[in-house]
Amino acid sequence: MAPRPRNSRALRALLTALVTASVALPVSGAARPAAVPAPAPAALAPLSTARPSALEARYAAGREEIRAARDMAARHGDRRRAAALTAMAAPGRTFLMFDGRDGGRGAEALGDLSRARRIAVLVPGAGVDLDHYARFRRGAGALLDELGSGSAVVAWLGYRTPTTLGPSSLTSALADEAAPGLRTFVRELGAARPAARISLLCHSYGSVVCARAASGLDVADIVLYGSPGTGAGSAAALHTRATVRAGIGGDDWIAGVPHIELPLPFATVGFGTDPVSPEFGAELFDAGDAGHSDYLERGSVSLRSIAGIVAGTTGGRHA
Repeated sequence: MAPRPRNSRALRALLTALVTASVALPVSGAARPAAVPAPAPAALAPLSTARPSALEARYAAGREEIRAARDMAARHGDRRRAAALTAMAAPGRTFLMFDGRDGGRGAEALGDLSRARRIAVLVPGAGVDLDHYARFRRGAGALLDELGSGSAVVAWLGYRTPTTLGPSSLTSALADEAAPGLRTFVRELGAARPAARISLLCHSYGSVVCARAASGLDVADIVLYGSPGTGAGSAAALHTRATVRAGIGGDDWIAGVPHIELPLPFATVGFGTDPVSPEFGAELFDAGDAGHSDYLERGSVSLRSIAGIVAGTTGGRHA
């Protein structure tokens, strides 16, 4: 008899978890805690230019939306949310869009977007919302500092992220909801800065969002890191002209997750082919010993590699 694969126990455990998740999925929305109330934001015209005057008007509108959400959170009695929003509304913070409802959405520009020759758009994974935004922004700031002048980084929290290790992080449902918004945002950004080199940086579940949005986007690179898979069998299946790159840190627990797709009664769970595997066909980059949340830590190998990709100075090697 042939020996069992060494990861068979992990696979059986994952299958058990996925079956449990399939039962929980239909009621997971009802079980979510009530969101801190926030007003509906005003409609925004498309971002058609990155002239300083147009951007400043956009940033001013963002600050007004944040202050309105802060005041409503304070009236609701949520001091933590109110304090976080007070910091976001500070002078010098520059949000291209903001919506405080249902955990929060936002797109914050770091650096001078009007002059940037290189723009990185960061797409977060599970567990990022307004109450857990600070670490996401710190990573964006570290990347901007690594890139130096002539660069901008956009921290795009443009969707309702799944809960970490919850049922919603095991299917593409939230990614399917998020993809049209990301696609629209990146296209508007490209129209506003047509000469800039734009890279899409996709962490963890964010790589599923990027995969859903990839087709037709005019970006230089799609960078997948800490990825559970994308739902696509290969880089070619993303139908993008961008260079698809992938990296996994030596201390990232997600490397041990079996890369499967399992059809269940209510959804397909799992995201299939590992983006750093040979069959996926991405260009690999050195992610050093990064843990799952450490890819943009200052001084790290992974940060230097990702900055080199955004700057267009780092190539890759095929898996």
